Amino acid sequence: MEMNYTPKQIVSKLDKYIVGQQDAKKMVAIALRNRWRAKQLPEDVREEYVPKNILLIGPTGVGKTEIARRLAKLMKAPFIKVEATKFTEVGYVGRDVDQMIRDLVENAVRMVKEQMIEEQKVKATELANKRLLDILWPKPVKDEGKKFTNPLEMLFNTADKNTVSNDETAIEPEKSDEEKADDAERSQKREEFYNRLVAGMMDDREIEIDVAEAPKSFTGILAGNNADEITSNLQDMLGSMMPNKTKKRHTTVGKAREIYINEEGEKLLDMDAVTEQAVYQAEHEGIVFIDEFDKIASSNQRSGADVSREGVQRDILPIVEGATVNTKYGPIKTEHMLFIAAGAFHVSKPSDLIPELQGRFPIRVELNSLTQEDFKAILTTPEQALLKQYHMLLKADDVTIHFTDESIDKIAELAYRVNNETEDIGARRLHTILEKLLQDISFNAPPESPVDVTITAEMVMERLETIVQDVDLSNYIL
Repeated sequence: MEMNYTPKQIVSKLDKYIVGQQDAKKMVAIALRNRWRAKQLPEDVREEYVPKNILLIGPTGVGKTEIARRLAKLMKAPFIKVEATKFTEVGYVGRDVDQMIRDLVENAVRMVKEQMIEEQKVKATELANKRLLDILWPKPVKDEGKKFTNPLEMLFNTADKNTVSNDETAIEPEKSDEEKADDAERSQKREEFYNRLVAGMMDDREIEIDVAEAPKSFTGILAGNNADEITSNLQDMLGSMMPNKTKKRHTTVGKAREIYINEEGEKLLDMDAVTEQAVYQAEHEGIVFIDEFDKIASSNQRSGADVSREGVQRDILPIVEGATVNTKYGPIKTEHMLFIAAGAFHVSKPSDLIPELQGRFPIRVELNSLTQEDFKAILTTPEQALLKQYHMLLKADDVTIHFTDESIDKIAELAYRVNNETEDIGARRLHTILEKLLQDISFNAPPESPVDVTITAEMVMERLETIVQDVDLSNYIL
């Protein structure tokens, strides 16, 4: 379900993970809010509104992909990230552009299933615990049931109705008071055992269970322009015709409960409702992020691969404008999906795209190269800042690292300088520098006893001396 955030709230949420790029954050926040605003319009006007697609322009590592990914998580919207270079013009070997929409719908189905299973988790947990109880403390078998003497009876269940009637009306011998007391005692003990099972007191106990065997993939057997779709449909068809195979598995009660909860949750699902809701979410809330968009822009020299690149643009155009794509969940309309394209555009320019495609991305935002202050903020500010990540990683080996303020300034300064003197790879430069800086510490861990290490500015300069002194820094480019 798409969340109802104001543009300021969206930007505030993005600020927790992405440093700088305020213009880009504002534009995507407005685009998301406009989708919500459109839903408040009268139905006849609402259908006329189409999202304003966004083109993000900027060097690698400045946050283009992260903005789109965090946006989708924030809005709880179906999201798919694709590389424009993976697609080819119709008639060439490769993936067709319709596949991005099919992948988006698959993600939507997965999201809706997870949501509905979570809603049924209480009921699924109860059923899972009852299955575990039957394994750990099975009920006594009173009767083996009606036996078939004729093979046709077993296949078609054509037993004599009078026999069935007699079985149903058979009078069981009355139990004695002692037998009744024993049954009540067994029932009470079984209930006490069940309460201990539910409380988690049996979770470490080893048991053997039957689990459904994962279906084998048919990838590579079938061929065609859309082998993925054909393979998926064939697997679904065979899965519905053939009985599910099971296999024995030794595990603990706690893990078995998780397996059974998933199985029972799947059984409680109404797949028609799942499909209906997933299709709606994909059509009205889906976000398609197309990376490396500049790689399909044609240069002025129309030769070689550029012809195919322009063909990919022509194939993407109807998808972005609004088309109907056939999927195994039915036809999917794309006119209300939000498309975010991104590229560095170092060699080519947005004007090198075909005019029709340029018009379908009316919102263009240029992302800035990261400054020294931005690098410092990336190291310390976000919820999962890089220095916090390295601190937790080494803490697992009883090594506690601390960074002085001066050392953080030096790392940020060095990252900014290297990006200026060589290729600008944005925040990814920090990974290169930190890996080089902490190389010896990581290699020598774990120590014989817990140690504390303080990273100073002098240590940064000493360990990164080769990076500081050398002009040619190509060896350190990611």
